[in-house]
Amino acid sequence: MRPSTIREILKVTAQPDVISFAGGLPAPELFPVAEVRAAADAVLVNEGSQALQYGPSEGYLPLREWIAAEMGARGIAAKREDVLVTNGSQQVLDLAGKLFLDAGDVVLTENPTYLAAIQAFQTFEAKFVGVPTDEHGLIPEALPELIAKHRPKFLYTIPSFQNPTGITLIAERRRKLAEIAARENLWVIEDDPYGKLRYRGEDVAPIKHWDTADRVIYVSTFSKTIAPGFRLGWVVAPAEVFNRMLILKQASDLHTSSFDQRVAFGYLTSGKQPEHLARIRTAYGERFGILDAALREQLPAGYSWTKPEGGMFLWVTGPAELDALKLLERAIGQKVAFVPGRDFFPGDGGKNHLRLNFSNSTPERLREGVRRLAALCRAF
Repeated sequence: MRPSTIREILKVTAQPDVISFAGGLPAPELFPVAEVRAAADAVLVNEGSQALQYGPSEGYLPLREWIAAEMGARGIAAKREDVLVTNGSQQVLDLAGKLFLDAGDVVLTENPTYLAAIQAFQTFEAKFVGVPTDEHGLIPEALPELIAKHRPKFLYTIPSFQNPTGITLIAERRRKLAEIAARENLWVIEDDPYGKLRYRGEDVAPIKHWDTADRVIYVSTFSKTIAPGFRLGWVVAPAEVFNRMLILKQASDLHTSSFDQRVAFGYLTSGKQPEHLARIRTAYGERFGILDAALREQLPAGYSWTKPEGGMFLWVTGPAELDALKLLERAIGQKVAFVPGRDFFPGDGGKNHLRLNFSNSTPERLREGVRRLAALCRAF
């Protein structure tokens, strides 16, 4: 294992004069602080002793029922018995590693993929095999040959506004992927932290929507739709996976915070969340537009980037000779930061790529950050 570049960069970007495109941080000024405070007060007044007590490992039952209903609205037929509440979606990745992986086992991923997923699975000494992708996401037709050759334990994918690229897997490929998973007995871990952050285009149902064989394990989180400080996520899984993950969670942390679950449920049922989600989508859409325009105006020739329809990131590809790690060293000196692309590749690759986050900066800082970054790119 190696340290998370993002976590290390965040130590630098904590300085107020540094403009950061690095972290995957939601906009703190958009957190529903007053609404969460009201929910917390209500929980303490009305059910304080229960909220501060140990709780069931599966999670707070009303919250699990709310999640199951939310899954139904997104096209996933789920019962409360299918829902396990976790300490963020990151815990699900750890539980999946414990459940599925022994040293040397293969995990299929998009290439590049989420840095913290690489870290989670590396803990169990997994090997990674990248699935070919294009501007429409991973290519399902490439899977049968990879499955036959490597016998992977599962495929890990972020189909909506993928981290780090921002690319969305199109509906037809999602359906095809579910069909291949059923035919090949392939487990699929569908990580969907950004699915509700669409600010343009048409919504696409999760892969789990097409999962007739119960091979898709659906993972999501409240970190992007309420606040990451709650550390609340969940997994929807078939019984044979759910029951084993439950045992592993019991051994790991007993249960997720009773208090946080009840506060989140109070907020979610207060009627305030739809307005909050609309505000987030509007703000992130505007910030993407500002960043995209600034990049078009200022980056030199030879650079291109993705045009996400939601989420929090875009992916910059520079000239082949660009070394993004060396560029970062110079950028830190100019008080601007990003994440070099190499950290999102399990093996080699990504040398000339950059991930830029636009959700956690004001329009003024986005423009100034691009000005500084573009000057460095021209000099480089």
